[in-house]
Amino acid sequence: MGGSKILIVDDELIVRESLAGWLERDGHQLKTASSGEEALAMIEESRFDIILLDIKMGGMSGLDVLKAVKENDPDIAVIMITAYGSVNTAVEAMKHGATDYLMKPFDPDELGILIERIEKQQLQALENQYLRQEVRERTRFESMIGQSKAMQKVFELIRDVAPTDSTVLIRGETGTGKGLAAKAVHTLSRRCAGPFVSINCGAFPEQLLESELFGYQKGAFTDAKETKKGRFELAHGGTLFLDEIGEISMRMQIDLLRILEDHVFYRLGSTQPLEVDFRVIAATNRNLEQAIRERSFREDLYYRLNVFTFEMPPLRERKEDIPLLAAHFLHRFAQETNKPVERISRDALDEMMLYEWPGNIRELENAVERAVVVAKGPTILPEHLPIFSPDQMTLEPADQSLKELEKAHIVKILEQHQWNISKCAETLGIDRSTLYSKMKRYGIRKKD
Repeated sequence: MGGSKILIVDDELIVRESLAGWLERDGHQLKTASSGEEALAMIEESRFDIILLDIKMGGMSGLDVLKAVKENDPDIAVIMITAYGSVNTAVEAMKHGATDYLMKPFDPDELGILIERIEKQQLQALENQYLRQEVRERTRFESMIGQSKAMQKVFELIRDVAPTDSTVLIRGETGTGKGLAAKAVHTLSRRCAGPFVSINCGAFPEQLLESELFGYQKGAFTDAKETKKGRFELAHGGTLFLDEIGEISMRMQIDLLRILEDHVFYRLGSTQPLEVDFRVIAATNRNLEQAIRERSFREDLYYRLNVFTFEMPPLRERKEDIPLLAAHFLHRFAQETNKPVERISRDALDEMMLYEWPGNIRELENAVERAVVVAKGPTILPEHLPIFSPDQMTLEPADQSLKELEKAHIVKILEQHQWNISKCAETLGIDRSTLYSKMKRYGIRKKD
């Protein structure tokens, strides 16, 4: 095959010259080093495909060089050069990542065969990498459905930011798919093999959120029966997704800012610092700029999070995606419930297209699930949908703001369910904590 960039490391000049002469005739690019220290300096400046490394050298040993090389770049192929009596050392080197070993005196044909085999393995690995990338490209947004211009823009932004390690802030209303977007960024990133750890910051009271994020040592408090790793620690090597970041307390914001700056934290009850490596993706449905003005969100934390931002469009602004989304949910829930529901009627789809979906995709998902459950035949009809009819919707004043419409819709749903928070949250397609947050924000209280 030929053409590989090869580094020969041996303290004997005759060995370096012999190997270089044979390999140059096969079309390889050759560099030589007379010591381990010199080799490591050359590796820092340039990348090699294959290293021929003598085990016994004056100064730094070949085994030590191997360990340093593999720590810096595990993918470099290293062939250990050994004398007859050092086979056991060569085997030990294999355990530390060496690809193979070559015994003195050298056979040029054996060397050529060995190099060619390694080149084929590297080519196969490269092809597999491309194949994996191709599969990831095909499936990158498999759970994010949309052909609208708004969603195509989101896909483009995700492609742009995913390969970097930049902090990402995803904004958008509840139920727009911020969590799916965060998972897509992780899947397309170089951290994709690492963990994707998520936490809804609005779903926990402050003290419980602290233990969830930081973890705790055994005995840190009364119920700490054993040591528990927190989300910061669990996300090491991967991505930490902080959903509803706008709901955390000011005290927790200070702690979070410190960790985002130096990636060092302490478990509760521990004095041992832990260093972690994770990428942060945050999401919020709040207006953080307004929260800063109201002094409920720290400006320095905002700038730490707001490195790369994009917004998930609400469903009312991408209605051309409704038929695709509805068909996807229909297929899924029909399979899960083992019901022969196959299609959505034209009238039902028209009603979906006219509805404003304040709960966004999550509300649509719940509506289709309910429709599949109550449908008696193969077709979903308008009466199977738990949404307001177009006639009811036209009664809303046209000049109302989105916040006023959302508040009015929440009050209607609360009254329909006699203020049962769990049922109301389910109908709206949001969790209880988010509903409580919205009620507090809009000043919604049950009348006496």
